[in-house]
This record gives sequence, structure tokens and C-alpha cells, in this order.
Amino acid sequence: MNYLERSSFSGLKYIRSTYIYITSFSKLLNWIQILALVLGVLHGVGSRKARILESFEYSAISCRSHSASIEEFGGVGDGVTLNTNAFQEAVKQLSTFGSDGGAQLFVPAGKWLTGSFNLSSHFTLYLHSDAVLLASQDIDSWPVVDPLPSYGHGRDAAGGRYISLIFGSNLTDVVITGENGTIDGQGELWWQQFHRKKLKYTRPYLIEIMHSDNIQISNLTLVNSPSWNVHPVYSSNIIIQGITILAPITSPNTDGINPDSCTNTRIEDTYIVSGDDCIAVKSGWDEYGISYGMPTKQLLIRRLTCVSPYSAAIALGSEMSGGIEDVRAQDITALHTESGVRIKTAVGRGGYVKNIYVKGMSLHTMKWVFWMTGNYGSHADNHYDPNALPKITGINYRDVVAENASMAARLEGISGDPFTGICISNVTIGMALKAKKYPWTCIEVEGISSGVVPPPCNLLPDQGEERQGMCDFPSDTLAIDTVELQKCSYSMRYLS
Repeated sequence: MNYLERSSFSGLKYIRSTYIYITSFSKLLNWIQILALVLGVLHGVGSRKARILESFEYSAISCRSHSASIEEFGGVGDGVTLNTNAFQEAVKQLSTFGSDGGAQLFVPAGKWLTGSFNLSSHFTLYLHSDAVLLASQDIDSWPVVDPLPSYGHGRDAAGGRYISLIFGSNLTDVVITGENGTIDGQGELWWQQFHRKKLKYTRPYLIEIMHSDNIQISNLTLVNSPSWNVHPVYSSNIIIQGITILAPITSPNTDGINPDSCTNTRIEDTYIVSGDDCIAVKSGWDEYGISYGMPTKQLLIRRLTCVSPYSAAIALGSEMSGGIEDVRAQDITALHTESGVRIKTAVGRGGYVKNIYVKGMSLHTMKWVFWMTGNYGSHADNHYDPNALPKITGINYRDVVAENASMAARLEGISGDPFTGICISNVTIGMALKAKKYPWTCIEVEGISSGVVPPPCNLLPDQGEERQGMCDFPSDTLAIDTVELQKCSYSMRYLS
């Protein structure tokens, strides 16, 4: 018996007795009339409002045995009523079913204004296609939490950070999904405060899950985040799919999806228009990331479409001090995006970026197709180690077609610490009418190339057309790619 069935048990007893009375008139009334009477009785039970049957199916890592609507906890979807307490109470009560098949919170059609709320283990948050979660714009009501230990410092300000709209820590088996329902961060106010340097703390993200395992975020539209949109951190076994992320291209730091010190992550079938990197892979900042020592690894990115005129489709760093390795990106489309793949690091970062594989990029109107930066100067503070040099090696790009590019590549390693093992194969870059005179810039890099047009710099010597199959994409399968989603089905009643 689920949450709603228990709560309405006495009402159902009354309905059954009324139904027995009604059936005595069945010879006089046809079945439509009987149904109408039953619905009329149901409407009048006690002071309860009518109940509407809501049915839906979806795919998830886990199905749940219990379910309830946010309306059961006093939620009002009028876009004005603040629902923070309703969401917090709903999660609190439904979390009691964690050891009994888990629970789902259904958000029906409406505009649900809310502040931050935390999720629970064995829990699903499901948004109807016409449901919109609206983030509160009362900045003073947002709780403040400590900086991440691998960062040691806020990004917008030296101190703590505003907690994310949807947050969870030390969880297992969590699903955030829906019928492409919307989470609206209402970020304009935050962006203004950021530009005016009036924020005391770092802006909140839309979704952040920390220190957790078995996470699914899928089939949602995220708009106007105050800062990053999706931030899994210190977590493992993560599936992010079917996400649409939209923000003005001039909005500050509205990264799309940022896996951060995570293992075994799958990001697929996403569409992102952003004021910053569409996907930014991270693992901590300078001495704090080195000390925390938790890399991002075994990351799969595929079928990404990105629009970001001032940033990259995929960025590795700049906060990469815990290490980044075994990243596999495939079937990437970028339009009016500053660069296809960018590696960002600097003296003092330490860490490494290694064993990166990119295959199948279609790029349209770019400033740089490939960009590697060893002089990205942003630091957490002045206590970083100037002898902490990053190691960048094993970077593989193949099967790339670009058009209307201003430059083919800007590859800049660090003096005395060159970027090595660069492999670029089967690449055709159509240069813009006003392209730079020299399409390639190469400093402190080592590698090889094959079948690249226009020809790369001498530091990437051509190995001949017969080697166009090099820069191989790994043939083994990551564990996260073997995870199959279950088909979950619900028929639930909720207060109208």
C-alpha cells in the first residue's frame, strides 16, 4: 500500500459501501450513470477535492514501490506560493520508505516556486512535462555551505557557497527525471549581482550531488541557472541523458554539465546552449585538488550538441589538479562555439590529463578547433606550489570535420613541461574567409598526425595517409555503458 492509499483508506471504505448501495439500482441505470454517481460520491468524501488518475512510464536505474504528489504535502503550483517547506517535508516523509522499495515524489503540471531542498537515497523526483520548478530569487533565504574540499575556496568569493537548488550528499540510488519538465534557476538576478561584485558567496548550481553512488539525471530541461547547471562531485556510477540546457550565451559561468572527481560516468543525448563550457571535466583546484587527490576517470560523452560562442564544447580543466583520465567523447556537434575540445591548465595545477579519446566531431563556425592552454592563470589563492606542473599526455583526436574555422589549432604547452603524446588523424578543417594567416600555433607540444587538412605544424609530423587509422578509440567497454535502465510504470492519484 503506497503513501496515498494509506492516507485515504477510511475514505475508500465509505466509497465501497456507497457503491454497494448504488448497484441496487443497476437495472434502472446504465453503466455511465453509475460511474457518474460514483465520481460524485468520491468528490464529496469528507472535505477532500476530486482525485485525478495520473499514469506515466519512464526508464530508470530503479523503480519505486511508493509514490506521492507534492500536493499531498501542501505544495501549490501557482508560481507565487513558496514551496520549500513542502518539498523538504515530502522528501523527509518519503525517505522512510528507503528500505521498503523506495519512493517517488511526483511534481504535476504547474509552476512550483521553491528554495533549496535535499534529496534522499532510493528516491525519485519526477517532473510532469508541464511542471516548472522555479528557483527562489530571495538570495538571503539560500543556505550557505562550505567550499568544496578539493577547491578550498569559493569561485565567486573567497568564502562559502550558496547550496544548490536540488542537492544531495552521501546518497545511493537517486533518480531526477521526468517528461522533459523544467527547472528554471531564474538566474538573471544572480548574474547581475555577480557582475556588480555584490555576492558574498559563490552562486548556487541547479543540481549538485556529492559523495554519492548510482545517480540518474534524465529527460529534463534546465534553464537560466545562476551558475553551473549539473554538478556531480566525488561520486560514481552516474548516468546523465536526454538533458536540454539553455542559458543566454552571455550569462556568466553557466556551464552545462561538470563531472568533478567522478568515476564511471555516462553523458549522452544532450543539447546545450550556454554562456560557458557545455561540458567541463574537473577534479579540484591547485593545492586543494592535489591534496584531495580524487581524479575524474572512466567518463563517456556521446551525442552532444553544443552552442557556446565564448567557450568550448568539451573542456578538460582548468580545475584538474586531482587528475583526469580515460575520457571518451564520440559524436559531438558544435555550432558557433569557440572551440571543439579545450584543455585548460597552468603552472601550480599539478595533476594530469591523460588518455583522452575524441572521435567523430562535426564543427560549424569555430574560433579554434583544437585548443590546449598551459597558461590558464586563475588560482584559488596565492598558496599554490609553483613547482606543481601538470602532466598532459595521450590526447587523441580523429574523424573530425569542421567548417568556417578561424584557426585550426592553438596548442600551447608549458616551458620545460611540454604536452606529449598528441595524436590527430583524419581531420578536415574548412577555414573561414577571414581566417588567421597561420592556421596552426604549436608551442611546447609533441605528437604526430595523419590525414590532416590544413597540414599541422612541424611539431606534429605527418605519418602518411596509410596511418589515418591511428589515434584509435578504445575497443573495451566501460562499466557504466553496461548499465541497462528498467521500465518503470505508475498509476497514481493526486489531489487536483
